[in-house]
Amino acid sequence: MQLANRLNDIAESITLAVTAKANALKKAGVDVVSFGAGEPDFDTPDFIKEAAIKALKGGMTKYAPTPGTPEARKAIADKLKRENNLTYTPEQVIVSVGGKHALYVAFMATLNAGDEVIIPSPYWVSYPEMVKLAGGVPVIVNGDPKNNFRITPQQLAAAITPKTRMVIINSPSNPGGHTYSPEELAALAKVIAPHKDIWVCSDEIYEKLLFNGQKTASWAALDWETWKDRTITCNCLSKTFAMTGWRIGYTAGPKSLIDAMNKLQSQMTSNITSFCMPAIVEAYTNPLSAGEIEKMRSEFEKRGEHIWKRLNAIPGITCVKPTGAFYVFPSIAGHLNKPLGAKKTICTEAVAFSTAVLEEAHVALVPGNDFGFPDHVRLSFATSMANIDKGIDRLERFLKGA
Repeated sequence: MQLANRLNDIAESITLAVTAKANALKKAGVDVVSFGAGEPDFDTPDFIKEAAIKALKGGMTKYAPTPGTPEARKAIADKLKRENNLTYTPEQVIVSVGGKHALYVAFMATLNAGDEVIIPSPYWVSYPEMVKLAGGVPVIVNGDPKNNFRITPQQLAAAITPKTRMVIINSPSNPGGHTYSPEELAALAKVIAPHKDIWVCSDEIYEKLLFNGQKTASWAALDWETWKDRTITCNCLSKTFAMTGWRIGYTAGPKSLIDAMNKLQSQMTSNITSFCMPAIVEAYTNPLSAGEIEKMRSEFEKRGEHIWKRLNAIPGITCVKPTGAFYVFPSIAGHLNKPLGAKKTICTEAVAFSTAVLEEAHVALVPGNDFGFPDHVRLSFATSMANIDKGIDRLERFLKGA
């Protein structure tokens, strides 16, 4: 039977094979240290769980409004005003099935065939593929590790063409762990501002996970009058509240955009799980939330500092210091095209390197190929200090040929 032609343009994740091997080893009883998790290793705070449990037991099990309940949308709008200096009404907010779905529906609502979307690299793996599914054309702009992976205004200006319809900004970043300061964002905004028909999609899901006094900003808050009708502000509860499995994301933007997304979402998923709506309200209104977020943020800050120092101490490894999120993205270029490990395996790029490290050292890394950097690997430090040290010790022994 025939399958859709659009599948021909979508790349299958080349990290899946490494992940499958790691899972097979674990199932066979092998002690694998995994640095792959893209989710906090903390549990969702109890008071948020209780809000959902109460709603479930109270019979909140029917359909809800497609864009979210009025209470949930108001809680999000209030949060955006209070914490991000963004003046959105509840009608300018839509709740979707996770951050990924929020982004996908936003792309479907704004992109036409052939529209170019500028994506700074390293990028989250799904950006280019979702853009292509929406008919757009990804335009990759490579960030320089010497500039902490951040693209420059000059690079951005050179990438803009008459076909450019969107720029994606992710700060703090997955996978780079880097962050754009408010001043750096303003410099990029100055480049885009004269181009009135370009959207900016601001992916802010790691906004609360900032380290060592690092600051960032919501894009639309840089200059509200300039950007209020041109910014797609995407966020979710997954990383901030350790709620990855809850699948709660949201988008704020001009009402015309939100209405369009609501129209699409009504034919896709309708509403998110009904009894999760009160959990949104609880997360954004309970005074206990700030303490829970800080507990997680401060622990990630310690781990990020530690794993960065450990990696940079290994000959042939160079690593940008993380300023946010919970990832490091070290270069392994110094170990490519050389015999590695006891088996003297020669690897030319990150997939082969990650496979060799997994098979011989039993450490699971995420290859950088899918992030736009085939000579880098991503390590999540959403794991314990003990696991970090055990994994880096094994990696170190492997690179020494032991």
